[in-house]
Amino acid sequence: TVVDGVDTESLLANLSETLASADAMVSDLAFDLKGSRRHVALGIQQLIELGALLANRMLDNVNTQS
Repeated sequence: TVVDGVDTESLLANLSETLASADAMVSDLAFDLKGSRRHVALGIQQLIELGALLANRMLDNVNTQS
């Protein structure tokens, strides 16, 4: 669960770190796979990376507004 009252900057920083961890895990997994399963894992990695880029941009926006 997420504690009530956590500020947006902390939530975004946590999201960014979580996505970075997921990216590392799926990257490691992808290189243990072959064929279409590897392509699926790399596609998931790209989606995670896009999510991380979006989270980091939001974090930048929050920091410049502070």
